[in-house]
Amino acid sequence: MAEIQNRAAPINIRARTTQRNLIDKAAAILNKNRSDFMLEAACREAENVLLDQRLFLVDDKAWQAFETLIDAPVKDNPALRKLLHDKAPWEK
Repeated sequence: MAEIQNRAAPINIRARTTQRNLIDKAAAILNKNRSDFMLEAACREAENVLLDQRLFLVDDKAWQAFETLIDAPVKDNPALRKLLHDKAPWEK
């Protein structure tokens, strides 16, 4: 059974009536309430923003350590090799 967690951190925003109505229509199509719809959409976008970070600043020592790891020969990893050769669960 899925674990149920109470929400304890309020998030309040102001919107125009047209925006609220648009959100309500989309939420209704997915059989969700406004709060669930907005929270899921906001979290999905937050994850995308965080995953889309492309600029990482490091000092010379950290960069050299990174390059050393990247340039090192690949070590045999039987578990990874098996994973890459197994079919995905939905393909079985």
